[in-house]
Amino acid sequence: MNKLKQNLTKLKSELEGELYFDDLLLALYATDASVYRILPTAVALPKTTTDIKKLIAFAKAHKIGLIPRTAGTSLAGQVVGNGIVVDVSKYFTKIISINKIEKTVTVQPGVVRDQLNNYLEPYGLFFGPNTSTSNRCMIGGMVGNNSSGTTSIQYGVTRDKVLSLKTLLSDGSEVEFSDVSKPEFENKLNLNTLEGDIYRAVYKELKPEDVQNRIKDNFPKPQIHRRNTGYAIDELINTELFEGEQPFNMCKLLSGSEGTLAFTTQITLQLDELPPTESIMVAAHFSTINSCLDAVAATMNHNLYTCEMLDKTILDLTKHNKVQQTNRQFIKGDPEAILMCEIRANTINEAKKEVEALIKTIELTGLSYANVILMDNAIDKANELRKAGLGLLGNMVGDKKSAACIEDTAVALPDLANYISEFTQIMNGYKQKAIYYAHAGAGELHLRPILNLKQSSDVKLFRSITTDVAKLVKKYQGSMSGEHGDGIVRAEFIPLMIGEENYQLLKRIKSAFDVDNIFNSGKIVDAFPMDKNLRYETDRDEPQIETFLDFSNSQGILREAEKCNGSGDCRKLPEFGGVMCPSYRATRNEKDTTRARANALREYLTTSEKQNKFNHQELKDVFSLCLSCKACASECPSSVDVASLKAEFLYQYQKENGVSFKDKFYANATKYNKMASRFPDLANALFKTKFVRGFMNASLDLHPKRSLPLFSKSFSKWAKKKSFLVRNPIKEVYLFVDEFSNSLEFDIVLDLKVLLFGLGYNVIDISHLESGRSFLSKGFLEEAKAIADKNISFFKNCINDDFCLIGIEPSAILTFKDEYLKLADDKETAQFVASKTFLIEEFIQKEIESGFITSSRFTKESKTVKFHGHCYQKALANQKSSFDILNLPENYKVTIIPSGCCGMAGSFGYEKDNYEISMQIGEQTLFPAVRKASNDTIIAVNGTSCRHQIKDGTGRVAKHPVSILREALL
Repeated sequence: MNKLKQNLTKLKSELEGELYFDDLLLALYATDASVYRILPTAVALPKTTTDIKKLIAFAKAHKIGLIPRTAGTSLAGQVVGNGIVVDVSKYFTKIISINKIEKTVTVQPGVVRDQLNNYLEPYGLFFGPNTSTSNRCMIGGMVGNNSSGTTSIQYGVTRDKVLSLKTLLSDGSEVEFSDVSKPEFENKLNLNTLEGDIYRAVYKELKPEDVQNRIKDNFPKPQIHRRNTGYAIDELINTELFEGEQPFNMCKLLSGSEGTLAFTTQITLQLDELPPTESIMVAAHFSTINSCLDAVAATMNHNLYTCEMLDKTILDLTKHNKVQQTNRQFIKGDPEAILMCEIRANTINEAKKEVEALIKTIELTGLSYANVILMDNAIDKANELRKAGLGLLGNMVGDKKSAACIEDTAVALPDLANYISEFTQIMNGYKQKAIYYAHAGAGELHLRPILNLKQSSDVKLFRSITTDVAKLVKKYQGSMSGEHGDGIVRAEFIPLMIGEENYQLLKRIKSAFDVDNIFNSGKIVDAFPMDKNLRYETDRDEPQIETFLDFSNSQGILREAEKCNGSGDCRKLPEFGGVMCPSYRATRNEKDTTRARANALREYLTTSEKQNKFNHQELKDVFSLCLSCKACASECPSSVDVASLKAEFLYQYQKENGVSFKDKFYANATKYNKMASRFPDLANALFKTKFVRGFMNASLDLHPKRSLPLFSKSFSKWAKKKSFLVRNPIKEVYLFVDEFSNSLEFDIVLDLKVLLFGLGYNVIDISHLESGRSFLSKGFLEEAKAIADKNISFFKNCINDDFCLIGIEPSAILTFKDEYLKLADDKETAQFVASKTFLIEEFIQKEIESGFITSSRFTKESKTVKFHGHCYQKALANQKSSFDILNLPENYKVTIIPSGCCGMAGSFGYEKDNYEISMQIGEQTLFPAVRKASNDTIIAVNGTSCRHQIKDGTGRVAKHPVSILREALL
């Protein structure tokens, strides 16, 4: 062990929190949402302020930097570096206090922005700045970047809201910065401490009148409220200490300083009253980018709360993401750009009057071709579409991606049209069609070139385009960084933007705060080069990775992993809905995010020198808690399918390392279930005996608290003796009786048969096949492929426009629509079969829409139903089909439980190592909702694992929707 590792080992023993320096964690923290990659020395997750003090002392003693980090969604490389990454997102998450009278709140830096606002809502207050990452970004990061977002035209930026900061300085001393009067400032100057040194240095640097004039002449125009270029010394000279009226507050300087001056441990924020309750959005559609931008000035004459722009590139990407396909329904035609303008008022009539005036203004410009009015939930969907823009840019297939380098420029609104005209000329000169994604009302445009940063020629373009745009921004006295920060990508342009003398002043201020340069070095001053330390080695021989699954839609498995751009959607918490990512929600560890799995796979497939690049224990570790829920395939804007990545990894890893008895058993469990279902009563009795259960616990690593499923009689065996036949059926369908329903839940299959028979449908049972789901879950891809090919071959001669295939269990039937397309030899036929395959709820929903199934066939009795959908249904189909069919009985009151994953995930929840995590996931949303339901409320659940989990977690017995409908059938 080298000396550094010995010292880190000693430090680890002294911390209450966690310290890691293994290869996996270093790789995971080597990137953020930027294009950069720098392996850190270690990763710390401090629990206390004392821990951070120890880290500061260690950094000074060993000349190692500290890189503060929260959610890691920074776009400019702010939280990558070769020191110790200090991640406060796990333990510094407390909302400390609220002052309702003063409208302030005090928080730790790891509090999520939207989580804070959920807490504040009952008080009628909120924190205004609103980033596109608001459901996972944290207040500490927002202060570090001086974030703003869509609401800045009404509520300002984070810097405007920061009242005080408790910090640790570079000598470990605790200092709170806040408003100081002139007398208090004089006292600060007399302190014989580092705090006193800082105040003296700042005062000395800013006091000369010529310095103040130089700052005014060179810094971005003050009317640009989104400006983050360097340290905000232009804000400090506007205080009463110099020639302004506001009290002096060092927080103005620390906001936007990217953790380079001090380490923040506590933040007090000024809050605003909640915005007016009534909201209407106008989505103006334009045929050209210029016409959209030309309309901005006119719209801003109205009292808008947001004014946001999306261009065709992003809008087109939304067509290929399942969640965004729903959110984009308001789009008319094929616009080059849309401008989303939101009006708010205290009454709906006031809002409508303001909207009428806004539309009249837009129409008078003659620039738009459609002005769509959105209200209620439609506004939320449009906002989600806009928020997804950044992540969607990662969904571009191939090596050319949108590059974040000039995406944060801001100019004064009167300069916007001319700026864009010249910007377009620059891009045309480079034969670039930029992506326009903008806070247009604030004069900030997230403009991105499309570059392949794996090629040195495009890396040169990366620098030259950024340089030319920086000069253009300087011409208009704009800000190169509006809200995303300087980081690595823009910091080296600060001397150009504010002048060399001002830049040297910034360096002296940095030195006053941090003479040893331990806080986030390489950012803002003495910057790392913007074209070095990139995520990819340039001009490399691209690794050729052979896979069993077909990843050709992403041009291979490596590019599938590379689609992850680090936007961190997988870090959103349960209260913000969705499923992704259940394991992170339970552990709050970066290692257990979708992002971590994609990053780790990219890292090892790229850098491994092994013949089998999958053969790494680190990859096994990072995939170990993946539940293969498929949420990432739909909820991740980049649509990174980590479930498929895991299946491929397991297959490749097991080729080198073999398969455990446990995994072999679970993969083949359906075979054993089929055997047991021949004598279900005997099998169930045996499994309840202490000896058999004890043996199974030991050999299969079962958790003793986990119940075992009960076997039913085999449906396929029973069906040979029974038949249901409608003489003049509405339709005939094939029923895929999956391996789980066949052996474990005979009653549900029978309920489906009786239900469809009663509704006038003939059902042809196919009960001799299985889906291959168990094989897929354990990486037995050859066996899964054999089943896929067999099933595709069987059904290709059965299914046509008149005969479709339906199934009960989502994880089984939806395999036809997902994994089979990556497994089957006959891709064309597999695609055809997939197009004719439906979950039973989807089939009944279609028949309702066609008028063949009506409420008249069902009871008029009143009942309450709460529905929980299977993860695969949420990712690959939709829950609305279940909701619709459960509403067939006209007096049934049906609600969808806003739950994520149940936590069971097939064999995952049985295994001893996973049991606690499994139950934690269930406790996040699902179990409390079930417990809260009255005893006469029906719990409807269509996944077999989900029903099992609910029984073990709450004691309630859940029913499949078809069973509920069968009971309601007249």
